[in-house]
Amino acid sequence: MRQEHSPSPSDAFSIARMVKTAPGALPSWNSPPRQRLIGIALMCAALLCFSCLDATAKWLNRSVDPLVTVWARYMSAFVLTAIAINPWTQPRLLRTNRLPLQLIRSVLLLLSTFCNFVALQFLQLVETMSIIFSTPLLVALLAGPILGEHVGAKRLAAIGVGFIGILVITRPGLGAMHPAILLSVAGSVAYAFYGITTRMLASTDSTATTTFYSGVAGIVLMTPLLPWFWTAPPTPLTWFLLAMTGAFGGFGHWLLILAHARAPAAILSPFIYSQIIWMLALGYILFGDWPDPWTFAGAGIVIASGLYLLYRERVRHQELDRSA
Repeated sequence: MRQEHSPSPSDAFSIARMVKTAPGALPSWNSPPRQRLIGIALMCAALLCFSCLDATAKWLNRSVDPLVTVWARYMSAFVLTAIAINPWTQPRLLRTNRLPLQLIRSVLLLLSTFCNFVALQFLQLVETMSIIFSTPLLVALLAGPILGEHVGAKRLAAIGVGFIGILVITRPGLGAMHPAILLSVAGSVAYAFYGITTRMLASTDSTATTTFYSGVAGIVLMTPLLPWFWTAPPTPLTWFLLAMTGAFGGFGHWLLILAHARAPAAILSPFIYSQIIWMLALGYILFGDWPDPWTFAGAGIVIASGLYLLYRERVRHQELDRSA
C-alpha cells in the first residue's frame, strides 16, 4: 500500500536501494541498452497506472463522496497487498523498531491521499500533478534540518525557483486561485514529510514492514467513520472503479520496482516528469480539461528546478559511491 501518486524524483534512489538484494544486484550504467529500454518502458507504464488512479478518483468524485474513494483506495490496496505480504507468510512482519514513526508516516500518507482526492473534485489533473511535482523541492528543503543533510547554495536557488513556479500555477491574490489548490499544496507538504519519514525508517525497518504499515491509518481511522460518509455507488461500473483504485496503485508500484531492477535510477528518474503528458491526455479525453498558459508555464518551471535537483542528487550519489 503506497501513496496514491507516483514517487517524487527525490525518492528514486531510495526505490533503487529497495530493489537491491545483494551486492551488485542494482543495474549499472554498463547494463545492456535493451535492458535500459525495458526499464524505461516499465517506468512509463507505471506512470500511466498512477495517472489512471488520479483520473479514476476524479471520475468517482462525480457520483460518490471523495471520502468513500479514499477508503476504497486503502481497502482494495490492503486486500491486494495482504495476498503477498501478511503476518502469516512473514511472521516478523509487524515487528518494527520505530512504531510511533511508522504510525506517523501512515497518517501522513492518509492526509496526502485525502487532500489529493478532494482537490481532484475541483481541479484539473494537470494542476494537481504540477503542484505534486513540488514535493522533491520540499524534501530537499526539509532534509537539512530533519536529516542533517547539507543543502548547498545551488540547491537552495533551485528550490526557490521551483516555488516561484508554484506561485505561477496558483497565482494567489489575482483572483484565479481556487481554494482547492490549498488542499493540493497541503497534500504535497504531507507527502514530503511522508518521504522524509520513509527515508528515516529505511535504516531500521524492512521494506515489507514499512509497506504493510503504510495503510494502517487509512483502514483503522476511516472504516469506523464509513457509515457517516458512505455514498452507495450508483452503478456496477462505480463499484468496479472503486476496486481499481488499489489495483492501479499496487500494479504501478510493482512496475516501478521492475523498472529499477533493469535500469539505473539516474536514467529512470527524469521520466517521472513525463507523467504530466498522461495527466494532460486523460484530463482532456475524460473531462474536457485543458490547462491555461500560466499552468503550463508554472509546471515547466517546477519541472526544470526538479530536474536540476535530480542532477545534483545524482552527482552526490556518484561521489558517495566513489568514496565508499
